[in-house]
Amino acid sequence: MNLTRLVARAVVGGLFVGHGTQKLAGWFGGPGLEGTTGMMESLEMNPPRRNALAAGVTETAGGALLVAGLATPLASAGLIGTMITAIRKVHWSSGPWATSGGYEYNLVLIASLLALAEERPGDLSLDAALGLDFTGVKWPLAALALGAAASEASVLLGRRGGADAKASASDGGVGEHLDEAGPVRPRPGVV
Repeated sequence: MNLTRLVARAVVGGLFVGHGTQKLAGWFGGPGLEGTTGMMESLEMNPPRRNALAAGVTETAGGALLVAGLATPLASAGLIGTMITAIRKVHWSSGPWATSGGYEYNLVLIASLLALAEERPGDLSLDAALGLDFTGVKWPLAALALGAAASEASVLLGRRGGADAKASASDGGVGEHLDEAGPVRPRPGVV
């Protein structure tokens, strides 16, 4: 029956759902979308509202998929990506220990997600009900690689988005701008 896998999925996934809804709706004492947008702005994750939505939706949906045991490696990849980004942008400079604001808890979650991605989520899961068989070391490795790539893209695009917005604001949003990477052309709809 794999009861322990169900418990692990319910705890880890349920906490991610809670964390995501803190960001999106202010549930469980969270900052809500406006507070999360402000946090993203302070972390230079531009555009901040879009990144706030992406983080909240990824954590909520990824957690829900994990609880349901559906597409477990994909759910793990999204959640790993948010944890890597949190380590890079928030916790890294504080060292490993959570008592100092460090990243130990994020690493524990990443390790848990990798373990859940390696084996089927158990008999009490939608993957099992649908006959999906995600087993073997390739799945956690793929989840880690995809999560790391998504984190890197988010951080790089966040920096670039800030440079684009600053350059666009300096000339009223028209023309071509130069940054360290070369010409930056304003994108339609970007303020």
